Amino acid sequence: MKPVYLHLNSRDEFLRIDVSKIVYFEADGNYTNIVLANQLKGVVSMNLGHMQEVLIKSLGENARMFARIGKKYIINHKYIYQISPIAQRLLLSDGERFAFQLQVSKEALKKLKDMYVK
Repeated sequence: MKPVYLHLNSRDEFLRIDVSKIVYFEADGNYTNIVLANQLKGVVSMNLGHMQEVLIKSLGENARMFARIGKKYIINHKYIYQISPIAQRLLLSDGERFAFQLQVSKEALKKLKDMYVK
């Protein structure tokens, strides 16, 4: 399958990212951190809400691979390993090379879990 790329252009730099390698986006005020499967991290100067709009506009149907989780994260469904609402923890992993543990509200994790269980 041919890779799908997300192109992010700012005044200072240009990022070209294979979307299948994006593990999650994390809000940081007016910036968004992008974390990739190879553990590279990038930063873009847009808030998470704007990043969500860019994903939908740029990727169309491919944007469905991502889900907004609470106020702080957009995650790639492909890397969900464990959802623990009681512990308020989401573990994202490829099962081999990396595991990222995110602190997420119980409510957001319950909604995410229900998507998979129902």
